[in-house]
Amino acid sequence: MKGLLRGVILLGVMAGGAYAGLRVWPIGDTPSRITLEGDARRGAYLARASGCVACHTDTAADGPALAGGAPLDTPFGSFAPPNITPDFAHGIGGWSKDDLARALREGISPEGAPYYPAFPFEFYAGFSDQDIADLWAALASVPPVAETRAESDVAFPFSIRAGLKPWRATALREAETAPVLGRSEEWNRGRELVDGAAHCGACHTGRGLLGGLDARPFGGNDDLPGGSAAPSIRADDLREEGWTASALAYALETGITPSGDVFGGSMAEVVEQGTSFLDEADRRAIATYLLDATLAPKASDALAQLR
Repeated sequence: MKGLLRGVILLGVMAGGAYAGLRVWPIGDTPSRITLEGDARRGAYLARASGCVACHTDTAADGPALAGGAPLDTPFGSFAPPNITPDFAHGIGGWSKDDLARALREGISPEGAPYYPAFPFEFYAGFSDQDIADLWAALASVPPVAETRAESDVAFPFSIRAGLKPWRATALREAETAPVLGRSEEWNRGRELVDGAAHCGACHTGRGLLGGLDARPFGGNDDLPGGSAAPSIRADDLREEGWTASALAYALETGITPSGDVFGGSMAEVVEQGTSFLDEADRRAIATYLLDATLAPKASDALAQLR
């Protein structure tokens, strides 16, 4: 009996030590101070492209803009997009540009706590200082809303935020959005949007047991929040379904597919609150990139690489 008691005490001490170690485990980089002035108009455009409005506004309940979105139900719990209006008590009125930069690029709160990957910060890592300044200016122009519309409800042990630190070390993958030499300006702009701000892979890529993105991008996801699904948007699959660059760009504006059907579920919201506000050149760039980026290599190309 004493041996069992000692074992329980030892396990408790080890667990406590591990938890304490996780809490002090440093994450992120020391951010450089952002002193640039922002352009609120450009920031509003980036906010639309990045899904800020769609996610942080409860449109179904006719909620105020950016005052908090509808909860996202996942296997790990329910995540409520927070109020990001400039209200000091309920929003981000007490933040600085540097706080916003750290949240978007690194997924770390002003207090140093890691954010859950329900917030797709991994796709925003490439935002420039000017992008951050512009977004900050846009968010500062929104009327403050003194309310919290919902609270996250995350199940144990996922509710222990310190546990996200080893997850970040093993599963977190930052998006690659830098221009590729030899590709057109349009293709590279599409890459910047699809793999960055628009974070298409957050929904259209499957996730593993711990929530990390699968190695095969854009292959579809049958386990989205709320039990919905997102189809494959790999180039071969899109072409097989009859998509062309013109049709895809038009669908991103109107929600109407080549068959005359309309997008439903979360994609309808993405169009209504996001891509329909983009200019035609950006919608065309997204379509151009998606219909080319994931094409399977031709046999002749593969043979050429072996030579």
